Amino acid sequence: MAAGTYNFTIEQGVTNKFEVAFQDGNGDPHDLTDYRARMQIRDKVGGSTVHLTLSSSLDSSGTGLNMRGINGTNPPVSGTIGVNIAAVTSSLLDFNSAVYDLEIASGSGDTVTVVRLLQGKIKLSKEITQGAY
Repeated sequence: MAAGTYNFTIEQGVTNKFEVAFQDGNGDPHDLTDYRARMQIRDKVGGSTVHLTLSSSLDSSGTGLNMRGINGTNPPVSGTIGVNIAAVTSSLLDFNSAVYDLEIASGSGDTVTVVRLLQGKIKLSKEITQGAY
């Protein structure tokens, strides 16, 4: 299965959320029970500058990948992955354009299976209004 291509914009300084639905060839949701995910935003393909790494463990700000959708309310059998980038995290980003991919994995050791779901380009829309609320 070839990865899908999805280009998007991150708005700096705000909460950015979107949901990815992983479906099989018949359009049915893929059960993500026991899967984990990872996503990196880099300066370029093969580049050494990592702007952001997301994993299937949300950090204390809520940034990360949620295998139960963006709000954590979908069951893993729904096939939805929430991509969450908190405002505090997006405010620290400083690039004009970058690339990313989103992978999921199941199994462990020599039997791990990795699937690249999405890849593409990201633009950063720089914030104007700054400061605490």
